[in-house]
Amino acid sequence: MKKKMRKIVSTLMAATLAASFLTACGGGNAATGTGAGKETGDNKVLKVAMECSYAPYNWTQPTDAGGAVPISGSSDYAYGYDVMMAKKIAEELGYGLEIVKLDWDSLVPAVQSGKVDCVIAGQSITAERMQSVDFTDPYYFATIVTLVKAGGKYENAKSVADFAGATATSQLNTIWYDNCLPQIPGADIQPAQESAPAMLVSLSSGRCDLVVTDKPTGQAALVAYPDFKLLDFTGTEGEFKVSDEDVNIGISLKKGNTELKDAVNGVLAKMSKDDFNKMMEEAISVQPLSK
Repeated sequence: MKKKMRKIVSTLMAATLAASFLTACGGGNAATGTGAGKETGDNKVLKVAMECSYAPYNWTQPTDAGGAVPISGSSDYAYGYDVMMAKKIAEELGYGLEIVKLDWDSLVPAVQSGKVDCVIAGQSITAERMQSVDFTDPYYFATIVTLVKAGGKYENAKSVADFAGATATSQLNTIWYDNCLPQIPGADIQPAQESAPAMLVSLSSGRCDLVVTDKPTGQAALVAYPDFKLLDFTGTEGEFKVSDEDVNIGISLKKGNTELKDAVNGVLAKMSKDDFNKMMEEAISVQPLSK
């Protein structure tokens, strides 16, 4: 999904890159694929798409509490790890920020068409996606986990093999569904769910025995569903077999938009894996369901 982050490039270089490509594209029209968003008066705006329903990466809330950003065309606000990252990038590069709420399957087409400048939404940097869009360096490194019902048949599983025969699902067009579920021996794989919340409802309602997701999503789910149990086999012989491209999460941009890609990478280069993890911990702690 959702799902590849990598030293120091000076603030001056990032700002210079940003200024140069905005000047070159005459106001930074997203449709050109060479700039960063639109220009309103003197304000250059970075248009960022996300689902706004995928806590702790992104979610919708009714107010701007905690630093949430208005959702374009809506009275609601977006917040979460992705919004925090979008705000940091926009601030470093001197842009305004516009959050565009889209369904998961609409994110890549929005970048391709120039409707938005980039997607920050927990996307894995997969070879398949890179045929359609470009990616920045990773802005998070995910860990694959499984959610089951506490007290259920699989709560004491120690490996993927222990899920043999389980009824399972996950989110549509994610490595969780496409790559991980087929690794479960004899799994009864149900149709993919259109969103992370729908995936969790499927487990909660008993329509499946387990769902596979990444650790931040799993940790956030435990707040809403205290009867869930998170199983993490990472680092053991029984773990899900995934590649770096499966778990390295990046920001997607229109192919050829090298100016924006380089500028964003300049911001990410000044952050460490610990910085990413601390920001994610903050997002998990302030998600609406944590209160």
